[in-house]
Formats: sequence, structure tokens, C-alpha cells
Amino acid sequence: MRCSSIASVLLACVVATAALGADFYVSPAGSDSGAGTKDAPFATVARAQKAVRASKAAEAKTVYLRGGTYYLPETLVFAPEDSGTKAAPVTYAAFENEQPVISGGMRLDLQWKPYKDGIWQAVVPEGTQTDQLFVSGERQPMARYPNFDPNSQYFNGWAADAFSKERAARWADPKGGYIHAMHRAMWGGFHYVITGKDDKGAVTYEGGWQNNRRMGMHDKFRFVENIFEELDAPGEWFLNAKTRTLYFYPPQGVDMAKAVVEGVRLRHLVEFRGTDKQPVKFVTLRGLTFRHAARTFMDNKEPLLRSDWTTYRGGAIFLTGTEDCAVLDSFVDQVGGNAIFASNYNRRLAVRGCHIAKAGGNGVAFVGDPKAVRNPLFDGSQSIKDIDAKTSGPQTDNYPADCTVEDCLICQTGRVEKQTAPVQIAMSQGITVRHCSLYDVPRAGINIGDGCWGGHVIEFCDIFDTVKETGDHGSFNSWGRDRYWGLKGVDLNTITAGGLKNLPLLDAATATTLRNNRWRCDHGWDIDLDDGSTNYHIYNNLCLNGGIKLREGFYRVCENNIMVNSSFNPHVWYKGSQDVFRRNIVFAPYKPIRVPQPWGKECDYNLLQKPGQKEPSPAAGLAKQSGLDEHSVEADALFIDAAKGDYRVADGSPALKLGFKNFPMDQFGVQKPDLKKIARTPALPSAGSGPAAEKSSRIGRVQVWLGAAVKNIVGMGEVSASGLPGEVGVLIVEAPAGSPAAKAGLRAGDVILQCGGKATDDFKTLLREYGAAKAGQKVPLSVFRNQKSETVTVEGGWKGQ
Repeated sequence: MRCSSIASVLLACVVATAALGADFYVSPAGSDSGAGTKDAPFATVARAQKAVRASKAAEAKTVYLRGGTYYLPETLVFAPEDSGTKAAPVTYAAFENEQPVISGGMRLDLQWKPYKDGIWQAVVPEGTQTDQLFVSGERQPMARYPNFDPNSQYFNGWAADAFSKERAARWADPKGGYIHAMHRAMWGGFHYVITGKDDKGAVTYEGGWQNNRRMGMHDKFRFVENIFEELDAPGEWFLNAKTRTLYFYPPQGVDMAKAVVEGVRLRHLVEFRGTDKQPVKFVTLRGLTFRHAARTFMDNKEPLLRSDWTTYRGGAIFLTGTEDCAVLDSFVDQVGGNAIFASNYNRRLAVRGCHIAKAGGNGVAFVGDPKAVRNPLFDGSQSIKDIDAKTSGPQTDNYPADCTVEDCLICQTGRVEKQTAPVQIAMSQGITVRHCSLYDVPRAGINIGDGCWGGHVIEFCDIFDTVKETGDHGSFNSWGRDRYWGLKGVDLNTITAGGLKNLPLLDAATATTLRNNRWRCDHGWDIDLDDGSTNYHIYNNLCLNGGIKLREGFYRVCENNIMVNSSFNPHVWYKGSQDVFRRNIVFAPYKPIRVPQPWGKECDYNLLQKPGQKEPSPAAGLAKQSGLDEHSVEADALFIDAAKGDYRVADGSPALKLGFKNFPMDQFGVQKPDLKKIARTPALPSAGSGPAAEKSSRIGRVQVWLGAAVKNIVGMGEVSASGLPGEVGVLIVEAPAGSPAAKAGLRAGDVILQCGGKATDDFKTLLREYGAAKAGQKVPLSVFRNQKSETVTVEGGWKGQ
């Protein structure tokens, strides 16, 4: 045989071998001593993992999981040696239409007997510990006060006396119980573990580190759990680890002889653990259900730059050091903490076609390494001389980039932790969130915690029923508390006209895009760009209730959006912001707070909706507000079918003549058929209802004091613009040069919270406390300025008008 013929035969053999690949099978009814075939499957995923590692097949390797529950004895960890390649990926997948469940818990086969008052009890195995109890697949509430109420807005039940001495007198030993409370300013929540009672009967506890702004817990919105004496309602349970006794109050209709009872052991079910030098590559999880991950709220301690948020780096599915890995068509159900957490180096991670429901923490979180950030800061401010004022972008590659969350239904997250979101992004770059339905959550639907490093794309999403338990937020929320923000030694009002004009873009190096989304927030703004958010392009968004807010920042283009029953909310802008607001449709006059005229680089060609007004007229009111809007008009936009949510405009609409362009109204949210079938959509505004009036009992009239124009803080907008915990204090609207107020050091934007050590919640109390001082007496004022408290001293006795 000639050499060329031999080579051909050998090549054919190699190709035939490569085409074979390798399939392995796992079943709860299998055996790890089996062959891993369809007829003799393995019993555990860990055994299949070893078989994949040992396989010499050159093509794709797939582990098929048959239906049933796989109770993991320990976290399943994928390391670099588990990697596939682009040509030969590794996949762990559900077999056909079967439903395999990856569980971090254990089934409790117990002998139940009545205890008292409807409560049952059973002895659990030695060493049993669990922070959650599932009965026939549903998570049950721990014994708590007040009782679980699905219709209560905060914590599903709250009470100001949750751990009062009087309440605690009922408890023999509350050690190991938990206190959950809203942040005093409603910026998320706090959590504490009870350590006991002191000699006076007061509850002792530790915790409260779950927010960067530790102002303390709310005085009303709080509850306690894991207290035995509070076990008094159907569904509640308590585990006495000392006596190995589990107590449960079965809801009506639950037969404890037949119910499947499960506890929780593991925090993380699956981990992908690689590094940027040796990543886990081309490993996919597909069609799997993940349940029974422990709660992690007491380890949510790590601050995220200067945002309000802290984080716990972990989740039911945890990924670090990966490339081209994926979680597809899977269900993450009722896990105790974060559902999916991508930490530090991850490239091209895809979360696609997934359903995430009732997670205790975030849905999908992308969080990079603070050491990748140039001049990272977690609190306070820094000086221009202390930062790198020229170098753009990250200084290492240890952060998530070019990752995607697509066609996912993520709802009812934040069941435990309130400073969370269905999608959380921090210190990451180029994250795409596309065709997702995100709703029914305590805070934002999507949160971007900083400007590092931009390039994100949020498109075709449906985001609503947000900010349901917190305040001062939006369906979309971002911060830009980057190295330029609050920087000492530069004038941010003139920075874009000088040599440091690119300073705001050093971290937000690439524009973030929000387009073709539908938003509705009934407790805040639909789109909320807060504290320095910079370099955004916002277009083709349908905002159904809260409008768009842009707070201090630079280089933002907001165009071709519709703000139903609301308007544009510019807050506290820099004079040289270079912002653009054009070709938008608003339903009400703008709602500016401390924005110098003219507004930004461009504000024009906008339409103020006036139902029934056929002939356009100049939008004189808008022009007066912005100092621009020369070509903006008031008219009926001629929506095609607003009652059904179709806000495209008809041919001949005056909006089209201004340059407005229609965008699709039928592509929001999930598109995957089985998810679309169960996904909710937002409530549509009532036709012709007009802008919703903001309710406040406070008087907002401008008055004169110490020669300054002052007024009460009124409404959510002024609260947010001043960074306050609520409607409290007296705002300095203007402090003319030469006035006693200006000479004392007061300036526009200050909020007086105390006078002479006494609270001044409004102008009336300010006059009362100031009037108690004698002429010439030094009177200290506690002033909130740039979101920090400062002291300014004025002289008593001023009688001017």
C-alpha cells in the first residue's frame, strides 16, 4: 500500500473517532458503579463529572440528567480541568423533557406527631441544621412576629414593637433569632442576629452592615423570626437544634403523612472556579432546576465602591474565572440568597432562557474586583492631586465583560435582602440584558452601581412593579460615583470646557445604552440616573408612569422616548453637562430641581402631549423652564392605540415632524414561548388620566429668612435631589451675596435639619427655634450639603423680611 493511501486511512480513522463524542447518563435510581450509559446510569453528577474528565473523546461531551432530585452532599465544583473547547463543549443537560432538580438540601423523612394548638413535631437526625423548610416544594416562613401576610407591603408583615422589651418578655431564649428592618431612609434593608437579652430584658443583637450608608434601622418597618414563642400561625416552623425537634404548623389541607419535607444545607449548589490565567471554558448547564440554597444575608458585608449597596460574593450558581460558559433554559427556584453570581473574571458568560423566582437576594449579579478600578473609593471624596486624572479604563482584567442575560423571566427576587435587583451590575463592562421580564421586586429591576466601565446594553426588556418596599429609586437605577464625582480641586461646572473635559469618561469609558424597553415604576422614576451617572444613550423607551430622571452627570443623550403621565426630571446638573434631551414626548411640564439655564448642550424638538389639540403651538412653558426648546411644541401626538399600550404615533403626527420615530411596541420582555406564557405584563395607564399629582401634606411656598429664599422640602423629587431620608428640613433655594445667610456660609441647595440642636423639620419649627435665640447669639445649624452633614453658625436676632 502506498504511503498516501495509508495516510488517508489513518485520517479517516481519526475523523471517525472524533465524530463519536461522549454521552453520559445520570439518574437518582442509578449506581455510581454503573457504566454511565442510558441503560446503566450513574447515580450522582459528581461521578459523571469524573467520567467526563477521564473521557478521551475529541468531540462534545454531554451528561444527561434524568428526572428526579439530586441532593448534593457538597457543592459541585467545575475547575479548569472540566473545560471543553469551542469545537467540543461540555454540557450538563436535562434528558429530553424530564425535570432534574439539583438540590443543596436534604429530604427529611420524619415521624410526625401532634404537639399542641395545631402544631406538629418530629425528631430530626443528629446534626440537622436548616435555615429554610420546604413542604411539598414551597418554602415556609420561620416562626415570626408579626405573622406572614402576603398582602403587607413591607416584609410581608411588620411591627414597630417587633423586638421591644415587652415583646421579648415572652421569649425564654431568643438567641439565634433574626431582626430584619428597612433602612431608616428606606434605602434597602438591614439584618441582625439576636445574641440574647441583657439584664434589663432588652434584646441584644449584632449586624446591620448590609448598606454602605449605615443610618440605622427604620423605627416601624421591622420584624423578627426564628423565635419559638412566635410559632402561632399556619405555615410557620421552628427547629430546636439542642433537642433535635422540628416544629411545624401545617396549613389547612396539608397531610404530614404524605407531605415531602426538605431542609437546606449548602449555600452554593454549583461553582465554576477558574482564574483569568486558567479559566473554566465552554461548560454549559441546560434545562436544570436549582433549589434549596441557604440564605446569606448575614454575610452580605462587602461594600461596592461609593454606592449604597453591599454584596455577598456567592450564589446558588457561582462563577469566577470563566470563558464561554452558559446557564441555559434553567429554573432557579426559591434559593435563599443570590441566584446566579458572576464574580471577577468572566468573559462571554450567557444566562439565556432561564426562569428565576423568589430568590432571597439578587437574580443575576455581575460584580468585578475593586482592585481592577483606578482610584477606587468606598466612601467620602478625594482630591484631584490624589487620582490618576488621565488614564482611562480598568487596571486589571479581573471583572465580568461581554456577558449576556437574555430572554429570562426574573421575578419576586429580594424575598429576604431588599438592597438587591433581578440584574445587578458593578465594576463590569459590556453586559447585555435583552428581552427580559423583570418585576415584583423591592428595589430596582436593573441596578448599575458605578460607571466602571460602561458599554452595557439594556434592550427590549419589560420592567415594572419595582421599588415596592424601598424609596428614592427607579425601575432602572444607576450611579456614577466614579473618580471624578465630588472631586476636590476642580470645578465640575466648567470641567467640560477645559483640559480635563474627558475626566468624567475615564471610568465610564464606553456609552451605556438603554433602548426599546418598557418601564413602569409606581414608587419612583421609570429610569433613574442618579449621582454622577455619565455617558448614557437613552432612546426608544416607553415609560408608563415615573418618567426619566437625570441627576448630576455628563455626556448623556436622551432622545425619542415617551413619558406617559409624567415628564423629564433633571436634578442638580452641572452647567457644562453636555447633556442632550430631544425629540421626546412628555405628558407634563418638566420637573427640574436646581438645574442652571440653559439646560445642557441641547434641549429641543420635544412634544408636550395635549389630547385633542390638533394644531401644534409653541411649547412656551417648556422653553421657559429649560431656556431652550425653541422648536418644541404642544399638540396631540395622535397615538395609534394608547388604551392597549400602543404608543406609536399615526401618520401626520406633529411628533414625526419634530423628528420623532416610531419604535416597536410588541417586542418587550421574554420571547421564549413557555416563559412568555407565564410572564406578567405591566398595568397600562388609564386613557386620558393625565399626570399623577404627587401627594404631600407639606407647604412648599418660598419664604425669606436671613435674606435667603427658603422653602420646606416637599415631594420625592426634592428628597432625592438633596439625598435626604424623607420629607424633612428647610431648603435654601437662593442665598444672595451679601445676605446674612450667605455671610454665615449658607448656600443654595443646603437643607437645614437642626437649629440650636433642635430638629427643624419645616420652616415653622425653624422660625420657632431660631426665634428663641437672643440678638447676636451664635446659633449652630446642622446643614445637609452634598449628602453630608455640616455645621454652619448664624447670629440670632435677625428681623428682616
